Amino acid sequence: MQWETVIGLEIHVQLLTRSKIFSGASVAYGAEPNSQACAVDIALPGVLPVLNRQAIEYAIRFGLAIDATINSPSVFARKNYFYPDLPKGYQISQLEHPIVEGGHVAIQTGDQEKTIRLTRAHLEEDAGKSSHEEFHGMTGIDLNRAGTGLLEIVSEPDMRSSAEAVAYAKVLHSLVRWIGICDGNMQEGSFRCDANVSVRPAGSETLGTRCEIKNLNSFRFLERAIDYEVARQIDILESGGSITQETRLYDADRDETRTMRSKEDAHDYRYFPDPDLLPVIIPHEWIDQIREKLPELPKDKRNRYILDFGLQTYDANILTAARELADYFEQMVSVLPGQSKLCANWIMGEVSARLNKEGLEIARSPISPEQLAGLLLRITDGTISGKIAKDVFDSMWQSNGDSADTIIDAKNLRQISDDSEIEKWVDDVLAANLQQVADYRAGKEKAFNSLVGQVMKTSKGKANPAQVNSVLKKRLTE
Repeated sequence: MQWETVIGLEIHVQLLTRSKIFSGASVAYGAEPNSQACAVDIALPGVLPVLNRQAIEYAIRFGLAIDATINSPSVFARKNYFYPDLPKGYQISQLEHPIVEGGHVAIQTGDQEKTIRLTRAHLEEDAGKSSHEEFHGMTGIDLNRAGTGLLEIVSEPDMRSSAEAVAYAKVLHSLVRWIGICDGNMQEGSFRCDANVSVRPAGSETLGTRCEIKNLNSFRFLERAIDYEVARQIDILESGGSITQETRLYDADRDETRTMRSKEDAHDYRYFPDPDLLPVIIPHEWIDQIREKLPELPKDKRNRYILDFGLQTYDANILTAARELADYFEQMVSVLPGQSKLCANWIMGEVSARLNKEGLEIARSPISPEQLAGLLLRITDGTISGKIAKDVFDSMWQSNGDSADTIIDAKNLRQISDDSEIEKWVDDVLAANLQQVADYRAGKEKAFNSLVGQVMKTSKGKANPAQVNSVLKKRLTE
């Protein structure tokens, strides 16, 4: 039987506020355990939550960025369940009236573009953290995270493979960083994914029984966990069994998912409106002000790169994958107008390769966009060849901010365009490669390229390639 995978993601985004969503306690990462949990966070008698205005603004930013509806009023509810690290015995979240409803994002897998619908994005507080490793036979509870503001982003079950799920998660990861509402640090728990996975017979419209895989904190783990879970469910169904709806965790060491607990539905949590928090009324004027302050969004920037710079869709997608990367590109183009394709090629080629090799983000590149533009200028004006430019790039990367011109002059790398000198190199190569000359004159075009290579080697890469081609063709026709 052919099976179809159905995936929906719930992504928890930690908001980039300085304090928690309902208290003034700090959310700084790395503090001593239980040093950042105040009376409000643990719901001591007589305390009242006060909503963080910045959290509301960040949620609105996200809603506008995905073309969603901003609900007013927006209502907070108590979600009742027990975790050892949930000090209140309930979580303040949203159910029937989330702040963001609907919306969509586009993803790219291979050469295929697909729209993923979003169900909602709602505000809630985080629980604390349970630790087991350093406690023998016991559990340590750190309540520093309790009350930290989260935006939970829920998709429709529109994804059909782990590749699509990863592409979607990466788009959202880029977007929340782009609009400045989350730092996206997955190792610190700022961006976490829960995957709802089911399978059904190909062609069926009926959803299968889903299992939820909790707290996936890397794109690699997200992909591997989904692939394992899909294979597990198919194996059970093809063996005549049935899928149990449950919450599972992914064990990266064993590369498998396993049962955590039975899966609750909304009614199991006994939601009811929080009596301490009024419905949130959001003025249209405030929404308009937030919209005006939004940066140019990735989709708009991508379209502009295609229309204004003449870039291919693939290139535009790569350059708008992160705001810092797009900024780097635009700074280069401002220094080197009319050479957007050359700039894009170098960013996606030499720069990206070196960043990946050294595990760096573009913001930490030792070569500034202005410096790289200066290097490319020396290619376009004929000072150096593209081959030599790569050597100069390497030296620039390893130097302490030396410019391309400094390195070119120090190493005497300027391209030679003097016809008489190039003619001498050509004549020497022709005299030493009579067989290749004969092959070319017999119609073997590849011989020409070989001769060009020999001339460039003789000149130690300094000869102007265009002139080499011109002089060589002239000599071969004499």
